[in-house]
Amino acid sequence: MKLRHTRLSLSAHGTWLAARLDHAPDVRGLILIPQSITSAAPTIEATGNFELAVTRAMQQAGFATFALDLLTDEEARDPDARFNVANLGERLLAALEWIHYQPQLLALPLGIFATDTAAAAAIRAAAHLPAQLGALAILAGRPDLAGAAPLRALKIPACFISGRDNPRADILRQAFELTAEPHAWQETPGGEAENMSADRLAAAAEIATGWMLSHLPPRSAE
Repeated sequence: MKLRHTRLSLSAHGTWLAARLDHAPDVRGLILIPQSITSAAPTIEATGNFELAVTRAMQQAGFATFALDLLTDEEARDPDARFNVANLGERLLAALEWIHYQPQLLALPLGIFATDTAAAAAIRAAAHLPAQLGALAILAGRPDLAGAAPLRALKIPACFISGRDNPRADILRQAFELTAEPHAWQETPGGEAENMSADRLAAAAEIATGWMLSHLPPRSAE
């Protein structure tokens, strides 16, 4: 399957966010990959990062991908900006609204993969728009920052993936325990996502991709 690569700038509450859509007419669904650390990943040209590993795995499985920076380059210089989960969540909702009004994307089952503090934004968005989203996968990250109420309100199938040696695994597990069924806890070798080796990233990407394949509904008739 040959994907068309489109770079975008999305308007979100007065801010322009960098994004890249990799899409083809015959994809089985769309995976939104929001990021709270600006690192050139929306161009899908950086090497050795966890978003890239998951993006490639999703594309190989037949999904379109939509990589989105939730922070501008200037904001990313502020170490506290990525912890403003309310702001990240509002920007993610703006991106979901944009997707909703794209005719070529409307019929696609939609999932989210997130890590770092973007995981918390994804939890909030999924709790707010359960009808638009079909599945969620989180690799380590800080879903706890979403807050107890959004975690308890999460109704779509959610998979939490953690390295066995992740120093924040207990925090991640506590957030996981607040969610209702259907959800799953998966462990891979290694620690935090940022420090995983290529083979361990591949294992995490395989879990996330398998979750989307199993839990996203079939594509709607156009």
